[in-house]
Amino acid sequence: MLDDYLKGLLKTAKQADATEPSYYPALKGLLEAYAKESGYPKAQVTSQPKKTEAGNPDFRVWDGKQHIVGYVEAKAPTQENLEVIETSDQLKRYLHTFPNLILTNFFQFRLYRDGKLIDSAQIARPFTVYKLKSVPQVEKEKEFLNLMEKFFAFSLPKTYSAKSLAVELAKRTRFLKEQIVEELQREESEKKPSFTSGFYEAFQKYLIGSLTKDDFADLYAQTITYGLFAARTRAKNGFNRKLAYDLIPHTIGILREVFHFISLGDLPPQMEWIVDDIAEVLSVADVESILKERKGRDPIVHFYEPFLAEYDPKERERRGVYYTPEPVVSYIVRSLHRILKDVFGKADGFASTSVRVLDPAAGTCTFPAEAAHQAVAEFTEKYGAGAKASLIPDHILKNFYAFELMMAPYAVGHLKIGYLLEELGHPLEKDERFQLYLTNTLDMEELEETKFPIMSSLAEESHLAGKVKKETPILVILGNPPYSGHSMNRSEIHLENPEIVEVKHTRLKGKELIHSLSKKEIWVKKTFIGNLIEDYKQVDGKPLGEKNPKWLQDDYVKFIRFAQMEDRAVR
Repeated sequence: MLDDYLKGLLKTAKQADATEPSYYPALKGLLEAYAKESGYPKAQVTSQPKKTEAGNPDFRVWDGKQHIVGYVEAKAPTQENLEVIETSDQLKRYLHTFPNLILTNFFQFRLYRDGKLIDSAQIARPFTVYKLKSVPQVEKEKEFLNLMEKFFAFSLPKTYSAKSLAVELAKRTRFLKEQIVEELQREESEKKPSFTSGFYEAFQKYLIGSLTKDDFADLYAQTITYGLFAARTRAKNGFNRKLAYDLIPHTIGILREVFHFISLGDLPPQMEWIVDDIAEVLSVADVESILKERKGRDPIVHFYEPFLAEYDPKERERRGVYYTPEPVVSYIVRSLHRILKDVFGKADGFASTSVRVLDPAAGTCTFPAEAAHQAVAEFTEKYGAGAKASLIPDHILKNFYAFELMMAPYAVGHLKIGYLLEELGHPLEKDERFQLYLTNTLDMEELEETKFPIMSSLAEESHLAGKVKKETPILVILGNPPYSGHSMNRSEIHLENPEIVEVKHTRLKGKELIHSLSKKEIWVKKTFIGNLIEDYKQVDGKPLGEKNPKWLQDDYVKFIRFAQMEDRAVR
């Protein structure tokens, strides 16, 4: 086996134009030959997509049962000092992310387990090939075979805590984000738009105008990971990327559209390998046990927080994305429950069927979940456990609403509410959904209908959210909107008016009257929320003369103003 492999290396080395990839077939053949002779006949060795700036290991090894064994990163045969490679940023990222990795220059093999070097073997001397132009003598064959056995025998641990699973997924999601950025750049340079760039344009145009490629990649990567997590919680007999689509609830149209592409579409190779790796981690994990790990508390938030801490803590700080502690959420919800009874005459508090609830910046739905839990507890205590069978479909699923702008927490929120309702005795049916909508709360415009899949789903979410914003009388608005002094929701927009121009001067040239025109006039138009915020600058129609109105532009203030809309009162 090794003799044949070394002969192949020599043959390649004699090619004048040989590059590192020229040696890949020989290495792939060696891995496959070892697997066949050592009890792994179904193992598959897949060459990874060509290198990009984001980077990915060169080979992925499967066990033949849709489980990933590990990865192999190859360097040029002329790179004799692999210890130097260990210190590179690229390999540090690989070692931090992938628990079973071989680094090789085709002659030396180094095996890393969870980022630490556990074995190495030098099977031959490169100078024999390059200087002597002959087949080198095999060395350390036993050590090499032991190393390969350790590599092929590896399997991901089936026992994860919520925190350790979140950390493992976060590591891989960072890789996925980088691959998405690469894919967007490739589609742009080749002028071949596809689902990924179309999805980006749809989000940028209709939800978040200031969305950059990097921001979108971040949003999209997290959405894929949490969509896979949501699908995995419903899987009973095996799980992989291609099975995820059928496990996403039909009522969450936009997530279904994403996974129609992820599971069934022509996924770019640069994205495919890491999405498969994320699915593999979820496949072997005992997700059901993890969700039960914190029974009685919020398992999803206690999963999401360590994910964000590992994934990108600076991004969380920049966006003001922090999760209100459970005791604070509980106190606020219990206080509102009491106010509903004592002040508004709603005898059953949140369980009163005339009470409609909205969280306009829901995040992962912590507040609506606690309000639903409070409603069920109140109803059960007063009317018995059997009565709650009708409370959830007839009240909570009809009168509790939530809006969220970012798709990753939107996916997590649906997952959390579904899990909560199942715990309360009402698993969601295929035609049921909690009324959490992907929308910009502070924008009243609805999207036009379209046949483009993602756009169609966005338009449907926008339409359903618009009905709540414009037509539904809400009694309770609760939550914890983002603190952001640099608001993502502009109060003014600048428009060019093509009809209005200024005549600067007129002169007669022969018989022709010449008008010299200025540039088109720029109009400043107040947005929906901008008009509402103006009310904070005056009393009885008279300006207050506020000298520092900047903080009125904080998103938190704008959400408060949204909640105080005059036509929001119960009709």
